[in-house]
Amino acid sequence: MGEEKPPIWLESDFNVGTQYGDSTPPRRDPALVRRPQLDPTDLAEQVLAGTRTGIARAITLVESSKPAHHAIAAELLRILRPNTGQAIRVGISGTPGAGKSTFIDALGRRLIADGHKIAVLAVDPTSAKTGGSILGDRTRMGELAQSEEAFIRPSPAGSHLGGVARATRESMLVLEAAGYDVVLVETVGVGQSEVAVAGMVDTFLLITLARAGDQLQGIKRGILEMADVITVNKADGDHESEARVAARELSVAMKLITSDPKAVRPPVLTSSSYTGKGLDEVWAAILEHRARLEAAGELEGRRARQQREWLWALVAGDLEDALRTAPAVNAIRAHLEAEVESGELSALEASEQILAAFAVDAPKLWR
Repeated sequence: MGEEKPPIWLESDFNVGTQYGDSTPPRRDPALVRRPQLDPTDLAEQVLAGTRTGIARAITLVESSKPAHHAIAAELLRILRPNTGQAIRVGISGTPGAGKSTFIDALGRRLIADGHKIAVLAVDPTSAKTGGSILGDRTRMGELAQSEEAFIRPSPAGSHLGGVARATRESMLVLEAAGYDVVLVETVGVGQSEVAVAGMVDTFLLITLARAGDQLQGIKRGILEMADVITVNKADGDHESEARVAARELSVAMKLITSDPKAVRPPVLTSSSYTGKGLDEVWAAILEHRARLEAAGELEGRRARQQREWLWALVAGDLEDALRTAPAVNAIRAHLEAEVESGELSALEASEQILAAFAVDAPKLWR
């Protein structure tokens, strides 16, 4: 064997005093390192080519709250739009401890084996200190996360739309453009997050558990009304019979929700992420629901309504952000809050003063 040649370092990696061809890895001077420019055309090409780095950068861009990034993100999405809309969009929610992430891991691996590319937008609880994602879902989706045919993106839940990351919709479009044909959106399962997710997917899957004696406890009627498919999870071992009982009770409950005999009621199934039993049936029910929407011409209508509702949700969110950061509002905010807390001022009177102050700043903010 010949003498091993030293590595050749790129000129962009050079630090002052490093010689070309030097085998010593360069020590980067932070002052010389520049962040890459965000070119929407170049980023779109990376997304369409399916490069994981490009996809991650694109999602980070559309999630960004920096005003300077908004125009770039909008242009990126405009370029990608013709390549979106073909994926099967599924929202997944459930009672605490129902095993949503483990279910997604098992189902995702099954779908990959069938030739699908899976994207998971897992909306995690926000860190109280950093505002970042706890990343718990990547731990519970360990096997799926290792697959080249899967892309898992935990997002900080934040405070917008009851726990669903503000840019989840845009992230979904990026992933569709990258060739992922199944997009699963997992909610944190609190507050209004289920409502928000149901407003961005084609099929809403509710995962619940069998609990001896109170199977229906903790499941709100509103969530049942949104569900398109329901599964009682962890139906294995000693809990299998309990799961079947819970499924029967849920089926009866679904009949009580609406008195319309012609209404299509969601199927109530049982499943086990551990044994895999019932997963195929759940996926078949999801596909059947989507096919029913397409046959009735409702899929496009549903997505159109979702976009219209999302438009006004974005407007409301941007207005709230602008109001909270308006200088005139911040100048009186602490004083008004103190007076409301002490009872010297009613909340109605304080809100009128805040809106009046915001009206002064608003024209300046949107110039």
